[in-house]
Amino acid sequence: MNNRVLLEVIALDAEDAIAAQAGGADRLELVTDMAADGLTPSRETYARVRAAVDVPLRVMLRLADGFTAGDVDALVRVAGELRSEGADEFVLGFLDADGHPDLVTLERVVAELDGCRWTFHRAIDHCADRDALRRRLAGLPGLDTYLTAGSAAGVDTGLPVLAAESARQGETGYDSRLLVGGGLRLDHVPALLAVGVDAFHIGGAARAAGWASPVARGAVGAWRRTLDGETAMVAAV
Repeated sequence: MNNRVLLEVIALDAEDAIAAQAGGADRLELVTDMAADGLTPSRETYARVRAAVDVPLRVMLRLADGFTAGDVDALVRVAGELRSEGADEFVLGFLDADGHPDLVTLERVVAELDGCRWTFHRAIDHCADRDALRRRLAGLPGLDTYLTAGSAAGVDTGLPVLAAESARQGETGYDSRLLVGGGLRLDHVPALLAVGVDAFHIGGAARAAGWASPVARGAVGAWRRTLDGETAMVAAV
């Protein structure tokens, strides 16, 4: 049985992707423009990254800063173009003006993805009602992961929520994997593993000097060793 904890790393380009895979990343989230918290990369960037590494690669579908969808026709068109380029895993999440899931947009985009697996990203941390959002999205084709810090303020604040949601795994709306990211630090790992979290997402923490520097193989390796070591300790208890 494979008990390896999933480590997902944000990559901006092929250089990032190669370093992340070499450091032990299990999956990449491909984005551009982190000044806007991550937008959709170009088809050309996707193709270069896909050619450079062989780990799973989830591509962001988000055309503007914030959590509203903006130009939905453009979003659907871009999703289709990336699918034509070979992309088969995605990251997305849209809220309406009241902080509820934008089901009309989500259903249109998901239909374009045609069964591809996808993550609902940290829009969940900014929604009006987390439980209601999960229940409303239950059953959307391909949704297999929620990326969340448990709070808009980050993991420090969100730890109690993450523990509570992990305990509900398997319930309606809670059958997708809990992927923790957003202000995540290595010292959070033991407590999160102890409540059953088995997937972690890092961005700036994978870089020697934040977003101004590329992904560092050594930084990713430190996360890989910590996750593997802590998992072994939990299994031995």
